[in-house]
Amino acid sequence: MDVTRGGHRDAPLILIVDDEADIADMLESYFRLEGYRTLVACDAAGAIEAAGRAPDAILLDVNLPDADGFSVCRTIRELVACPIIFLTARVEDADAIAGFAAGGDDYVTKPFSLEVLGARVRAQLAREHRRLDRATVRFPGGIVVDFARREVRVATDGGRHGERVATLARKDFDIVALLAHRPGQVFDRDMIYERVWGEPGDSSVVTEHVRRVRRALAEAGCATNPLATVWGVGYSWRA
Repeated sequence: MDVTRGGHRDAPLILIVDDEADIADMLESYFRLEGYRTLVACDAAGAIEAAGRAPDAILLDVNLPDADGFSVCRTIRELVACPIIFLTARVEDADAIAGFAAGGDDYVTKPFSLEVLGARVRAQLAREHRRLDRATVRFPGGIVVDFARREVRVATDGGRHGERVATLARKDFDIVALLAHRPGQVFDRDMIYERVWGEPGDSSVVTEHVRRVRRALAEAGCATNPLATVWGVGYSWRA
């Protein structure tokens, strides 16, 4: 698996999974020129490992040397909620149906136009952006994450007495937003630091910020802890 390359640190991260090196190189070059960051994997094991880096979209070849793309998709779906676009030479309706049933979002047959594939990726990212950037999202326990106002509110006394705003610093909310965008997905501390601070750094800082978020939510009246610790890995937002 290649390291993350190309693009601004805030640019979408595209995971490219294809065992044909010339195709993988072509796709990586195209998306880097389009301003994306890229990761490349050449087999199922590498794809599953790379999915742990929380890509924003995945281009997944159906025919991999160590597994078929459909089974890989099912496994990855347990790790990420991002759009997955299958790349394949298969053209049968049954294959397309199998791809969607496995959790894929789109299906592009080879050979394909890079411009058309790029448009498909942009459309999927735009759809995901609209889904994630709803003004407010309500979670169990009376927790409301307001992405527009960049605040977290807690319903008091079952909502009968309104909502109380949790006092969060900027980075505290950034961590909440990252995790709440993808409930149930586990983010390791290094990944959280890189996504929130925009560069690699001391992941122990994340632990302190998570502690502050939990304290702020408790002080606002939150009876449940939405930030789950996954021991030895990192954190996830309870769905």
